[in-house]
Amino acid sequence: QVQLVESGGGLVQTGGSLRLSCAASGSFFSIYTMGWYRQAPGKQRELVAGITSGGKTNYADYVKGRFTISRDNAKNTVYLQMNSLKPEDTAVYYCNAQHPLSTIPPSWGQGTQVTVSS
Repeated sequence: QVQLVESGGGLVQTGGSLRLSCAASGSFFSIYTMGWYRQAPGKQRELVAGITSGGKTNYADYVKGRFTISRDNAKNTVYLQMNSLKPEDTAVYYCNAQHPLSTIPPSWGQGTQVTVSS
């Protein structure tokens, strides 16, 4: 398993941008599928974006065209560039790492708060 540490959250006005980073420690980062999830108060955790070991990406419909996920395997880091932020994007954002073997449980970071003011 890998250990994950998120950073980059904060307070931003509507229409602003933030870039979240997730640094991973451990071995073989490049083989993991990485994802960003978020959880707003009173709501379930939901997938925001994912990126496979081969670089294929997927996004939730509500962030398509605004958010971009990327990874730098040399730095063991995955990023989430968030543009055109809306108040409804306010949530704790979590980084997730899924090993290709489904028997290995996923790793989660501690989360970083993103607050978008109207």
